Amino acid sequence: MRVPTPHPPPGIIGQNRAVLTPHYCVFPPEGIMDSLLPSWPGCIVRFQTTPQMGARFAQALLILPPGAGSAGAVDDGVQAFLYVQQGVLEVTIEGAAHRLAPGGYAYVPQGLPYAVRNAGEGEARAIWVRKRYQPAAGVPAPRVVIGHRDSAPREDSGPRWRHLLLGTREMAMDFEMNIMCYAPGAHFWCVETHIMEHGMVMLQGQALQLLGRDWHELWTGDFVWMGPYVPQQIYAIGPEVCEYLLYKDVNRDVAL
Repeated sequence: MRVPTPHPPPGIIGQNRAVLTPHYCVFPPEGIMDSLLPSWPGCIVRFQTTPQMGARFAQALLILPPGAGSAGAVDDGVQAFLYVQQGVLEVTIEGAAHRLAPGGYAYVPQGLPYAVRNAGEGEARAIWVRKRYQPAAGVPAPRVVIGHRDSAPREDSGPRWRHLLLGTREMAMDFEMNIMCYAPGAHFWCVETHIMEHGMVMLQGQALQLLGRDWHELWTGDFVWMGPYVPQQIYAIGPEVCEYLLYKDVNRDVAL
């Protein structure tokens, strides 16, 4: 008796939403592979963007089992931002230990060592952004910042609002971190074309995003990199508020 050949499952020939161009990327989380680093024993690092892609910063998802973290102090000579998505992180800076629950964040200025440890009973996850600092004449160096999204300043614009986590209108900072929020059906008011680049992680919800001349569907967990001047616009779709964590470089002149 002939055994029927099973039908191949959907996606077997590589259909997916991942896109990489010289000017932007859209990466669903399931396609970003694990990296293991000697300086983060027992942890998984999933690099979302790096200078190898063309970005001028690095962004990754850190996955830390209970008790795991950095091997001593992280002293890589660049500034860092950590945003906790899951679990509890303990971030130690200048001898002070800060316990960060989901929605908590820490900014560490360049040249200041810091240590990270999962202080909870379950897996911890955090977005890790790093950038080499660009000093400006007459501007003091940035300070350590510890905060939580619920206590950060909030700006409202009708069906859109944002939580201002870091660096907004602070000349000492050369990048900002915000959480952008859109009610279902809301959209940004124009197609943007600007010098700033973005790193964007969808925290919840769904959206349609214009990048260049193409529209892309975004889901919770997706990562998007947008290089300078790429045309961009976003529409929130689906039944819940669309939220995303957004990196943006700011406050510095062009290099000529």
